[in-house]
Amino acid sequence: MPIYLPELRADPHWFPPLSEALTDPDGLLAMGGDLSRQRLVAAYLSAIFPWFGEDEPVLWWSPATRAVFTPNQLQLNRSLKKYLKKQQYHFSCNKAFADVVRLCAAPRASQQGTWIVPQMQAAYLALHQAGVAQSIEVWRGHELVGGLYGLTIGGLFCGESMFNLEANTAKLALVVLQHQLQRYSAGWIDCQMPNPFLLQLGVQPLPRADYLLLLNQLKYQQVPTEFWLAQALEFEL
Repeated sequence: MPIYLPELRADPHWFPPLSEALTDPDGLLAMGGDLSRQRLVAAYLSAIFPWFGEDEPVLWWSPATRAVFTPNQLQLNRSLKKYLKKQQYHFSCNKAFADVVRLCAAPRASQQGTWIVPQMQAAYLALHQAGVAQSIEVWRGHELVGGLYGLTIGGLFCGESMFNLEANTAKLALVVLQHQLQRYSAGWIDCQMPNPFLLQLGVQPLPRADYLLLLNQLKYQQVPTEFWLAQALEFEL
């Protein structure tokens, strides 16, 4: 059956009401428009994000249920801490944003193709250069072995993607991220849609209405500039 989707207008701040999002596929709201900084920021401020494949138009989503990590939720158990201490990892933020995005976009055995198409990569690099998008990096020596990237929307971090080249480094990047966020905010992390990996880590499914309440509480919180300067991060395992 054909799906009718409203097409975005020239105004980068206009999106259809969230009540018009489809239930099948869950959350599909609109199509078209560009990935300009103004439109992307307006989308995230409205609980909307882009997600589309290599041969698809730009698609915009606001699913009925969001995947959210609550403050202090991301913890490493004792045995994992012991294992990770032996690996001698070190951490940074915003020192290798483009590399993190590239590695997140790399093909994976569990999926066909990538949704982090060149158009998306360029858009988020522009957001990073504007100070809106951030990355967390996990290093072994000079080698980047894990990381993630996303947007800071006030006191909420909207995660986009993560990768690991060694076991548990994606989870470790999430833990380091929440630790960094808690230096200036409560530490809420939006991971968009629940998936088995996130659920295994304890992500909380949050109905859209509750997510909107949370977003409206956090989105205008001031973020001190110095917290997201390119820098090494101190984190004790």
